[in-house]
Amino acid sequence: MFEPRNIIVTGGCGFIGSNFVHYVVDNHPGVHVTVLDKLTYAGSPANIAGLPADRVELVVGDICDAALLDELVPGHDAIVHYAAESHNDNSIADPEPFLRTNVEGTFRLLEAVRKHGIRYHHVSTDEVYGDLALDDPARFTEETPYHPSSPYSSTKASSDMLVRAWTRTYGLRTTISNCSNNYGPYQHVEKFIPRQITNIIDGERPKLYGRGENVRDWIHTEDHSSAVWAILTRGRVGETYLIGADGERNNITVLRMILEAMGKDPDDFDWVRDRPGHDRRYAIDSTKLRRELGWEPRHTDFAEGLRQAIAWYVDNEDWWHPAKAATEARYKAQGQ
Repeated sequence: MFEPRNIIVTGGCGFIGSNFVHYVVDNHPGVHVTVLDKLTYAGSPANIAGLPADRVELVVGDICDAALLDELVPGHDAIVHYAAESHNDNSIADPEPFLRTNVEGTFRLLEAVRKHGIRYHHVSTDEVYGDLALDDPARFTEETPYHPSSPYSSTKASSDMLVRAWTRTYGLRTTISNCSNNYGPYQHVEKFIPRQITNIIDGERPKLYGRGENVRDWIHTEDHSSAVWAILTRGRVGETYLIGADGERNNITVLRMILEAMGKDPDDFDWVRDRPGHDRRYAIDSTKLRRELGWEPRHTDFAEGLRQAIAWYVDNEDWWHPAKAATEARYKAQGQ
């Protein structure tokens, strides 16, 4: 049992990272969180606004800045690494920022961990495994070979391999988690579920790639947070754990659920050309996590989770609307 008291959360102003910060503050009152975030377009201090100042400190900076890390890391007992460039469409349009943040950034953090001897948890994605056939009953496990298919997933696969190499070579105390697709509050409007919700709020018809058959394994971000905490505090050092909540649904089903929940016709959307190299299906087998650490997801009613997400975006238009026009302009330039 590892009991951290002072942790650094990289990317703690982004979607998944900020939800983890909220989870820690709400559930572990003895823990202080230092958020390290570059505040790119996908991160905002508003995501952690209102959290107690004696529990959460924001440091604006780049994980690639070795001097900053050397100054910041001492006095902390763990790093939870969420910071990443994560949007597939952006990685296809311009891969370079993904190499810098996801690969070089991870390297810099590992070197800081090696120098200062603290615990490290690496947050990754199921996309490193490539994809599965739509009619394949198999799911990803910790033993599935890596087969990334996009610039984004290849850089995340690279970062995972760096963690494993530094752990074996230098004896670092690390764990890795690979999680399925998250949804919930504070998710940027470029992502699938919030893009559909905010289009409908704005009176625009949602857009669906290809034939809408691509399957994603959805998990509420609060369940992801609780799983990461379980791995950080109880996981076996050097191990990888897959995080999933048995939430497989194809994109057209999810879109129609959103439309119906918002009082629209389930066919009231436009088809657009498919994303290049679009992965067909992701599916997580989280047996190891559940068996070893006793973790279980709480948000198992996906329809109810969607209704809560819709309500959050309806109630927080001031949060997402400033980014909406630029996001849609980017999609339009890509023909999507």
